[in-house]
Amino acid sequence: MTQRTIRLGVAGLGRAFSLMLPTFLADSRIELVAACDPRPTARTQFAKDFSANVYETIEQLAGDPAVDAIYVASPHQFHAEHTGVAARHGKHVLVEKPMALSLEECDQMIASCAAAGVHLIVGHCHSFDSPYLTARSLVASGEFGKVRMIHALNYTDFLFRPRRPEELVTEEGGGVVFSQAAHQVDVVRLLAGSRVSRVRAVLGSWDPSRPTEGAYSAMLWFESGAFASLTYSGYAHFDSDEWTGWIGEMGGAKDPDSYGAARRRLRTLQSPEEEARLKAAGTYGGPDYKPPATGAATGAPALNQHFGPVIVTCDRADIRPLPSGVLVYGDDLRQHHPLAAPAVPRFEVIDELVEAVADGVRPLHDGAWARATLEVCLALLASGREQRDVVLPARA
Repeated sequence: MTQRTIRLGVAGLGRAFSLMLPTFLADSRIELVAACDPRPTARTQFAKDFSANVYETIEQLAGDPAVDAIYVASPHQFHAEHTGVAARHGKHVLVEKPMALSLEECDQMIASCAAAGVHLIVGHCHSFDSPYLTARSLVASGEFGKVRMIHALNYTDFLFRPRRPEELVTEEGGGVVFSQAAHQVDVVRLLAGSRVSRVRAVLGSWDPSRPTEGAYSAMLWFESGAFASLTYSGYAHFDSDEWTGWIGEMGGAKDPDSYGAARRRLRTLQSPEEEARLKAAGTYGGPDYKPPATGAATGAPALNQHFGPVIVTCDRADIRPLPSGVLVYGDDLRQHHPLAAPAVPRFEVIDELVEAVADGVRPLHDGAWARATLEVCLALLASGREQRDVVLPARA
């Protein structure tokens, strides 16, 4: 792989950027050269931290000749528009999940990048994570036979973290389906290695003060004959990281005694406006912003990122990705395939970006891949609301 620096511009300096920032800082292949954000405080912080150009609009950012690629980390509802602007200016695009809020928007994004001759990569999503990529390689080896069944489960405090008002409105990209099923569906699609053909789901929206989906359970059927069960709850009760040795989603150690912290914090707020201000204060450029802790800052070595317990059942083994590696429960013995702690968090995203931009390698997580994930997420919403199976159309 050609080692080359990608001069990256950032569209949106919110939570997604805050979570990717440790990657950008630690990976020598990335140089942060410009950013746009409507918040003056965020622009001021970025200019100070990186001696870089800052802009109010995506049009200004995309017109900067110093930028090779743009990381679109704006709110979900702006992904399609901002991707189109970047492509028209000849910039490669790394866009956050979910790719967009409709299949029509996905098609526009794919077409605009193709017409401009630029690469489109969608992430970070947890199917980039090394435990799942390693499990995928083990499945693809054929040693354990066909994938027959996948179970994925995740219980978090997602819905009770500080939110902007639109993040609690499904139609504006809020709730756990757009934000969290985008991860879980991506992971099981990667592991199944087959197209989803049918979806059946049940949705949970159980707190009137958080009027969007906070939970779901779904069955996915694949063309290969495999099926997957998915369950997610963001209602801040049970924490499934208990089942991964108290290693959190970001690969760091968690304190079990912090139970209930999200709900306690939310109860101190008096209005949606105050909640939105609290979220803004904790994002990049805000007075309470702190970079996510990794490595020694957590009090223990960082492990690999993950998205809750997953088990892949094949003909001759059950395969279990974990933050520390992959366990294979075979016919006669159990094998552990260890994974080193990553020197750079989310390095897998930068691998795909550099290989695409520098070497012309088609990325795994391209527009077509992410469109298929969104198609399943939209089917999940439709199935839950209409209480029916949703059959997905076959694609050439």
